[in-house]
Amino acid sequence: MYLAELKFKVIADTSFSRAEAAIRAFSEALIFNGNILGRELPTAWQQDRFSSRLVIPAPDALQRAHLSSRAQQAEQQLMAAGLGYPQLQVLGMDIMSQHSSNSAAEALVLFTTFNDNCSPLRNLADLAPVPLYQLKPAKGGDHESLIRWQIQFQALDEVQQQQSRVLKKTAENSLQQYHSALNQQGRQLAGNLSRGNGLPVYYALYSGSSKNCAAEATKPCPGCGDNWRRAQPLLAIFDFKCDNCRLLSNIAWECQTP
Repeated sequence: MYLAELKFKVIADTSFSRAEAAIRAFSEALIFNGNILGRELPTAWQQDRFSSRLVIPAPDALQRAHLSSRAQQAEQQLMAAGLGYPQLQVLGMDIMSQHSSNSAAEALVLFTTFNDNCSPLRNLADLAPVPLYQLKPAKGGDHESLIRWQIQFQALDEVQQQQSRVLKKTAENSLQQYHSALNQQGRQLAGNLSRGNGLPVYYALYSGSSKNCAAEATKPCPGCGDNWRRAQPLLAIFDFKCDNCRLLSNIAWECQTP
């Protein structure tokens, strides 16, 4: 990932409210296509321009060829609000972020955690994030449906990580039950992405707790009931893999020995 600055120069009469609305619409279009990462975009007024700090997956993330039609339309609205075309300055590699995949993916996995600030689609070869703007969306003209799924997953994951949980088991059940609304939506997104991009897209099913740790290592695939235990964990995380259902999972974390 890279830290960058996006500058919006004032080229005609405008107001802070008009400029803010136009910058916000453009930024949201970039967020929902995976061109920029995270959901906050600190922006400051500097003499004759507005400047925003952002994290991007790769230096080419904001090239016009990678923008959705929604982002291109929002870019035109910047002109109507008295702002020039945004100018991007890449400041350098972000040492606090994961780095995007540099190799062509033969298969992907939909996998995220509460502290990730990257694409939820990973290269199955090395688990490195794959920039969303490089892929065809699961639905509509951009990746908004996928990113909104990620927002919900991460929120529930953060809740269930707390020692004093207000929602008790509700958050964890949503994350690890195969038929939960969250996981049904995630599997549908993975299937749509697979068909649209001509690549296998696996879904990582979270497993945190178990009612029977003694039977955890031999649990069947929740999708088809087949044996899906691997001889060796995949990427040191996934103990289970079902090619038929395109599912990955792990022995419940509470059942794993240190």
